[in-house]
Amino acid sequence: MRKPSAGRGRTAESFVTGTTMQIEILRLVAITDNARDGQAGLIARAAAAAHGGATCIQLRLKGVAARDLAGVARELVRAVGVPVIVNDRADVAIAAGAAGVHLGADDVPVSAIRRIAPPEFIIGASVGSDEEIPCATGADYVGIGPVFSTGSKNDAGPAIGVKEFARLAAATGLPAVGVGGIAVDNARSVMRAGAAGVASLSAVFGATDPAAAARALLSASES
Repeated sequence: MRKPSAGRGRTAESFVTGTTMQIEILRLVAITDNARDGQAGLIARAAAAAHGGATCIQLRLKGVAARDLAGVARELVRAVGVPVIVNDRADVAIAAGAAGVHLGADDVPVSAIRRIAPPEFIIGASVGSDEEIPCATGADYVGIGPVFSTGSKNDAGPAIGVKEFARLAAATGLPAVGVGGIAVDNARSVMRAGAAGVASLSAVFGATDPAAAARALLSASES
Protein backbone atom coordinates (compact mmCIF):
# COMPACT_ATOMS: atom_id res chain seq x y z
CA MET A 1 0.00 0.00 0.00
CA ARG A 2 1.24 3.44 -0.82
CA LYS A 3 1.80 5.83 2.03
CA PRO A 4 -1.08 8.26 2.51
CA SER A 5 -0.49 11.66 1.03
CA ALA A 6 -1.20 14.68 3.19
CA GLY A 7 -3.62 17.52 2.62
CA ARG A 8 -5.93 18.01 -0.28
CA GLY A 9 -6.23 15.47 -3.05
CA ARG A 10 -5.63 12.44 -0.83
CA THR A 11 -6.42 9.09 -2.42
CA ALA A 12 -8.59 6.33 -1.01
CA GLU A 13 -5.58 4.68 0.64
CA SER A 14 -5.45 7.59 3.07
CA PHE A 15 -8.72 6.48 4.61
CA VAL A 16 -8.38 2.70 4.77
CA THR A 17 -6.02 0.26 6.44
CA GLY A 18 -5.64 -2.75 4.17
CA THR A 19 -9.28 -3.41 3.29
CA THR A 20 -10.61 -2.03 6.58
CA MET A 21 -12.43 1.28 6.31
CA GLN A 22 -11.75 3.87 8.97
CA ILE A 23 -15.13 4.28 10.61
CA GLU A 24 -14.40 7.94 11.41
CA ILE A 25 -15.06 8.92 7.79
CA LEU A 26 -18.74 8.13 8.34
CA ARG A 27 -19.23 10.64 11.15
CA LEU A 28 -20.74 13.31 8.89
CA VAL A 29 -21.48 12.48 5.26
CA ALA A 30 -22.47 15.56 3.27
CA ILE A 31 -24.52 14.62 0.20
CA THR A 32 -24.42 16.99 -2.75
CA ASP A 33 -27.67 18.41 -4.05
CA ASN A 34 -27.25 19.82 -7.58
CA ALA A 35 -25.05 21.97 -9.77
CA ARG A 36 -27.27 25.04 -9.60
CA ASP A 37 -24.19 27.25 -9.42
CA GLY A 38 -22.15 25.22 -11.91
CA GLN A 39 -19.41 22.69 -11.34
CA ALA A 40 -17.12 25.23 -9.71
CA GLY A 41 -19.87 26.28 -7.31
CA LEU A 42 -20.68 22.70 -6.34
CA ILE A 43 -17.04 21.94 -5.67
CA ALA A 44 -16.64 25.13 -3.65
CA ARG A 45 -19.64 24.22 -1.51
CA ALA A 46 -18.27 20.71 -1.01
CA ALA A 47 -14.88 22.09 0.02
CA ALA A 48 -16.62 24.44 2.45
CA ALA A 49 -18.60 21.55 3.94
CA ALA A 50 -15.39 19.58 4.42
CA HIS A 51 -13.73 22.61 5.99
CA GLY A 52 -16.65 22.85 8.41
CA GLY A 53 -16.27 19.25 9.52
CA ALA A 54 -17.89 16.94 6.96
CA THR A 55 -15.84 13.75 7.05
CA CYS A 56 -16.99 12.47 3.67
CA ILE A 57 -18.64 13.91 0.57
CA GLN A 58 -21.15 11.78 -1.31
CA LEU A 59 -21.50 12.94 -4.89
CA ARG A 60 -25.13 12.56 -5.90
CA LEU A 61 -26.07 14.17 -9.20
CA LYS A 62 -29.06 12.58 -10.87
CA GLY A 63 -29.47 12.76 -14.64
CA VAL A 64 -25.88 13.78 -15.33
CA ALA A 65 -23.96 12.02 -18.10
CA ALA A 66 -21.23 9.65 -16.94
CA ARG A 67 -18.48 11.73 -18.58
CA ASP A 68 -19.60 14.90 -16.82
CA LEU A 69 -20.11 13.09 -13.52
CA ALA A 70 -16.59 11.69 -13.72
CA GLY A 71 -15.24 15.18 -14.32
CA VAL A 72 -16.98 16.52 -11.22
CA ALA A 73 -15.82 13.52 -9.18
CA ARG A 74 -12.19 14.00 -10.21
CA GLU A 75 -12.27 17.66 -9.24
CA LEU A 76 -13.88 16.83 -5.90
CA VAL A 77 -11.19 14.26 -5.14
CA ARG A 78 -8.55 16.91 -5.81
CA ALA A 79 -10.27 19.69 -3.90
CA VAL A 80 -11.98 18.54 -0.73
CA GLY A 81 -9.34 16.63 1.27
CA VAL A 82 -11.84 14.06 2.59
CA PRO A 83 -13.07 10.82 0.97
CA VAL A 84 -15.43 11.20 -1.98
CA ILE A 85 -18.11 8.53 -2.43
CA VAL A 86 -20.01 8.49 -5.73
CA ASN A 87 -23.69 7.64 -5.60
CA ASP A 88 -24.78 4.64 -7.74
CA ARG A 89 -21.97 4.74 -10.32
CA ALA A 90 -19.06 2.47 -9.37
CA ASP A 91 -17.55 2.85 -12.84
CA VAL A 92 -17.42 6.61 -12.45
CA ALA A 93 -16.02 6.33 -8.93
CA ILE A 94 -13.21 4.02 -10.03
CA ALA A 95 -12.38 6.08 -13.11
CA ALA A 96 -12.26 9.29 -11.07
CA GLY A 97 -10.11 7.84 -8.28
CA ALA A 98 -12.86 8.35 -5.70
CA ALA A 99 -12.72 6.53 -2.38
CA GLY A 100 -15.80 4.44 -3.11
CA VAL A 101 -19.40 4.10 -4.20
CA HIS A 102 -22.77 4.07 -2.47
CA LEU A 103 -25.25 1.61 -3.95
CA GLY A 104 -29.02 1.44 -3.76
CA ALA A 105 -31.02 -1.78 -3.56
CA ASP A 106 -31.69 -1.63 -7.33
CA ASP A 107 -28.08 -0.97 -8.34
CA VAL A 108 -25.40 -3.46 -9.36
CA PRO A 109 -24.85 -5.92 -6.47
CA VAL A 110 -22.09 -5.22 -3.98
CA SER A 111 -20.46 -8.58 -4.78
CA ALA A 112 -20.16 -7.70 -8.47
CA ILE A 113 -18.51 -4.37 -7.72
CA ARG A 114 -16.16 -5.97 -5.22
CA ARG A 115 -14.79 -8.26 -7.93
CA ILE A 116 -13.69 -5.39 -10.15
CA ALA A 117 -12.87 -2.65 -7.65
CA PRO A 118 -9.44 -1.89 -6.18
CA PRO A 119 -8.76 -3.58 -2.80
CA GLU A 120 -9.12 -0.31 -0.88
CA PHE A 121 -12.40 0.67 -2.57
CA ILE A 122 -15.20 1.51 -0.10
CA ILE A 123 -18.68 0.21 -0.85
CA GLY A 124 -21.76 1.44 0.97
CA ALA A 125 -25.28 0.09 0.55
CA SER A 126 -28.71 1.56 1.26
CA VAL A 127 -31.05 -0.35 3.57
CA GLY A 128 -34.59 0.69 4.43
CA SER A 129 -36.22 -2.63 5.30
CA ASP A 130 -35.47 -6.24 6.18
CA GLU A 131 -35.90 -7.18 2.53
CA GLU A 132 -32.98 -4.94 1.57
CA ILE A 133 -30.54 -6.29 4.15
CA PRO A 134 -29.21 -9.02 1.81
CA CYS A 135 -28.31 -6.29 -0.70
CA ALA A 136 -25.72 -5.04 1.78
CA THR A 137 -23.82 -8.34 1.97
CA GLY A 138 -20.14 -7.59 1.45
CA ALA A 139 -20.50 -3.83 1.93
CA ASP A 140 -18.26 -1.79 4.21
CA TYR A 141 -21.13 0.22 5.67
CA VAL A 142 -24.86 0.79 5.29
CA GLY A 143 -26.93 3.93 4.94
CA ILE A 144 -30.24 3.34 6.73
CA GLY A 145 -33.34 5.45 6.32
CA PRO A 146 -35.16 7.59 5.81
CA VAL A 147 -34.98 7.96 9.59
CA PHE A 148 -37.11 11.10 9.47
CA SER A 149 -39.37 12.58 6.81
CA THR A 150 -37.46 14.13 3.95
CA GLY A 151 -38.21 15.94 0.74
CA SER A 152 -34.71 15.54 -0.66
CA LYS A 153 -35.44 12.19 -2.34
CA ASN A 154 -38.69 11.58 -4.17
CA ASP A 155 -38.38 7.81 -3.77
CA ALA A 156 -37.27 7.79 -0.15
CA GLY A 157 -40.47 6.28 1.26
CA PRO A 158 -41.98 6.89 4.70
CA ALA A 159 -39.81 7.64 7.71
CA ILE A 160 -38.78 4.55 9.69
CA GLY A 161 -37.93 6.31 12.97
CA VAL A 162 -35.00 5.97 15.34
CA LYS A 163 -36.05 2.63 16.88
CA GLU A 164 -36.34 0.96 13.49
CA PHE A 165 -33.02 2.46 12.49
CA ALA A 166 -31.41 0.86 15.53
CA ARG A 167 -33.01 -2.52 14.76
CA LEU A 168 -31.93 -2.54 11.13
CA ALA A 169 -28.43 -1.38 12.02
CA ALA A 170 -28.05 -4.26 14.47
CA ALA A 171 -29.44 -6.71 11.91
CA THR A 172 -26.90 -5.74 9.25
CA GLY A 173 -23.94 -6.00 11.60
CA LEU A 174 -22.22 -3.19 9.70
CA PRO A 175 -21.33 0.40 10.57
CA ALA A 176 -24.55 2.31 9.92
CA VAL A 177 -25.15 5.89 8.81
CA GLY A 178 -28.52 7.49 9.51
CA VAL A 179 -29.94 9.28 6.50
CA GLY A 180 -33.16 11.11 5.73
CA GLY A 181 -34.33 14.29 7.41
CA ILE A 182 -31.18 14.55 9.54
CA ALA A 183 -30.91 17.98 11.16
CA VAL A 184 -29.32 19.71 14.13
CA ASP A 185 -32.29 18.93 16.37
CA ASN A 186 -32.34 15.16 15.75
CA ALA A 187 -28.81 14.07 14.81
CA ARG A 188 -27.85 13.16 18.36
CA SER A 189 -30.82 10.81 18.73
CA VAL A 190 -29.59 8.83 15.72
CA MET A 191 -26.08 8.60 17.15
CA ARG A 192 -27.49 7.37 20.44
CA ALA A 193 -29.33 4.67 18.51
CA GLY A 194 -25.99 3.20 17.47
CA ALA A 195 -25.13 5.10 14.31
CA ALA A 196 -21.53 5.44 13.22
CA GLY A 197 -22.52 8.75 11.70
CA VAL A 198 -25.20 10.76 9.97
CA ALA A 199 -25.70 11.83 6.37
CA SER A 200 -27.50 14.91 5.16
CA LEU A 201 -28.21 16.72 1.94
CA SER A 202 -30.44 19.68 2.74
CA ALA A 203 -28.96 20.48 6.16
CA VAL A 204 -25.53 21.09 4.64
CA PHE A 205 -25.71 21.65 0.87
CA GLY A 206 -29.06 23.36 1.17
CA ALA A 207 -27.62 25.90 3.61
CA THR A 208 -26.35 29.34 2.65
CA ASP A 209 -23.10 28.63 4.51
CA PRO A 210 -22.20 24.92 4.11
CA ALA A 211 -19.17 25.23 6.38
CA ALA A 212 -21.18 26.64 9.28
CA ALA A 213 -23.98 24.15 8.64
CA ALA A 214 -21.59 21.20 8.68
CA ARG A 215 -19.95 22.50 11.84
CA ALA A 216 -23.31 22.85 13.58
CA LEU A 217 -24.53 19.41 12.50
CA LEU A 218 -21.30 17.73 13.57
CA SER A 219 -21.42 19.48 16.93
CA ALA A 220 -25.06 18.51 17.44
CA SER A 221 -24.34 14.84 16.67
CA GLU A 222 -21.55 14.78 19.23
CA SER A 223 -23.21 16.79 22.01
